[in-house]
Amino acid sequence: MTETEGEKKPARVVVADDQTVVREGIVMLLGLLPGVEVVGAAGDGEEAVQLVGELAPDVVLMDLRMPRCDGVEATRRIRSQYPGTQVVVLTTYADDESLFPALRAGARGYLTKDAGGDEIVRAVESVLSGDAGLSPSVQRRLLERLSQPEHPPEPAPTDVAPDGLTARETEVLVLIADGLSNQEIARRLHVSTATVKTHINNLFAKTGLKDRAQAVRYAYGKGLVRPPTQ
Repeated sequence: MTETEGEKKPARVVVADDQTVVREGIVMLLGLLPGVEVVGAAGDGEEAVQLVGELAPDVVLMDLRMPRCDGVEATRRIRSQYPGTQVVVLTTYADDESLFPALRAGARGYLTKDAGGDEIVRAVESVLSGDAGLSPSVQRRLLERLSQPEHPPEPAPTDVAPDGLTARETEVLVLIADGLSNQEIARRLHVSTATVKTHINNLFAKTGLKDRAQAVRYAYGKGLVRPPTQ
C-alpha cells in the first residue's frame, strides 16, 4: 500500500533537556500529539549529538543551557555532521545572547517553553518543509534586530589609523569612547568578549594607553570621535 498525504509519516523527534522533569514532560506532551514520534531523549548536548548519530531523527528539540555540551554547540555539531536533522530550540530564554548564537549555529526554529503542544508541532512541521519555526515573540525580536543598524557608526574619517591600529582595533577604540562595555562591544561586533579583550590589549600596547579613561581621551585627541553637538 502506498503512502498517501493523509497517511504522512510522523516526524521523528529527539528531545534534549538536562532537567528530567521538563524532559519527561515534553516527551509525554508530544506523545499525545499527532504528527510527532519521540524516538529518543537526551540529558545534555553531548548525548543529543550521539543520539542523532544513532537514530537519525528528523528534528531535535534542543534546550540551550545544559552541562558538558550546551545547546548552541550541540546544534552546530549536529548541523555539521548530520545535515539531514533539523534543530528547533526549546528554551526558557529569548534574550539576544541566547537567540542569535543558536540561529547562527544552524537552528531553524526557536520556541520558548511556554509554547503549547500545537505550536511545537507547527514549528517541527515548518522546519521540515524548509521554513523557519519561530514563536511570535522571537519573530518580533528578529525584526527589531534587523531594523537596527547592522554595523556601528564609522569613526570620523582619518587618512591612516594612528599608531598602526588595525581597522577592528580602531572600531573597538571608538566603541570604548562611546561608553560601551566589553560585553556590549562583543554584541555589537558579533564576536566573543575574549576577542574584544584581545583587541583592547593590542591597542593599549600599540598606543601606550593604560586604561579606558586614557583610551577615551586618545580617541577624541586623534579625531576618531567627535564631541556631541549641543
